[in-house]
Amino acid sequence: MRGLPLAAAALVAAPFVLPPYAMTLLTEALILGLLAMSLDLMVGYTRLISFGHAAAYGLGAYTCGDLLLHTALPLPFAVLASAVLTGVVAIGVAWVCTMATGVSFSMLTLAFAQLLYAVAFKWTAVTGASDGLAGIPKTAGPFGLDVFQSRTGFYFLVLACLAGAYGLCRSLVNSPFGAVLRGIRENEAKTLSLGYNTRLYKVAVVAISFALGGLSGALYSPFAGFANTDLLYWLFSGQVLIMVIVGGQGTLLGPIAGAVFFLLMQQVLSIYTESWALFFGLIFIGFVLYAPDGIWGLLRRRRGRV
Repeated sequence: MRGLPLAAAALVAAPFVLPPYAMTLLTEALILGLLAMSLDLMVGYTRLISFGHAAAYGLGAYTCGDLLLHTALPLPFAVLASAVLTGVVAIGVAWVCTMATGVSFSMLTLAFAQLLYAVAFKWTAVTGASDGLAGIPKTAGPFGLDVFQSRTGFYFLVLACLAGAYGLCRSLVNSPFGAVLRGIRENEAKTLSLGYNTRLYKVAVVAISFALGGLSGALYSPFAGFANTDLLYWLFSGQVLIMVIVGGQGTLLGPIAGAVFFLLMQQVLSIYTESWALFFGLIFIGFVLYAPDGIWGLLRRRRGRV
């Protein structure tokens, strides 16, 4: 945590020292980091393994894309509205999924994501079907401000959203609410016997996690300029889960590092081979076997030795 101010200063200074391509990669990495951190609330702190977190990302992306294409809503408000809508939808989804536990819960989240994928593939009028939504603009902000239309301005919007989400998540996990989540993770039966309605807590954490995942998707669609069904595909859910595990689950900052690592490895390995996923799979196996605490755990051990 002592290096956090230094990392924050480096992120603020990045647009003034990095070339455009590097800034594009960094912006995408921060968006993915926000998505991975949102999943960590479920996986790392509550042990709710979701195989369908791409549903939050895709729903946020499509909602924000439609708002920006068909309304005059400024970019920051469209992003916020998309996150709220995703969280509201997640309440109903969580209520159904939390009827089950363990693997059954994970399969229900996957089923919901695939259902949303099928809807997006067929609902041409809203989602553009297989073609998706193209030409999503970065609508000017309030009072005609167009600061977010530039690469640097949009980067700072993403950075502000990530910082705000991290502050919210840190407050939650350090609160009595977070203590109950850890109780559910360690021994749900005991937590239930203490008088806590664990199902309501699980519904709440899923809704918050999906809202933040929707926030990341809402940032991605104007960043990329499009939204398509690939954002909802089950394979992407697996990749986000890998980011959490490689970065270090139950740490919040670890999954952000895992997302950055995943994107960098994808870029580097894809230069040499189209089968980059195979080699990253070997890297992932190495983390599971020899560094189960992930990148964040390795950094903590190194700091301890120093």
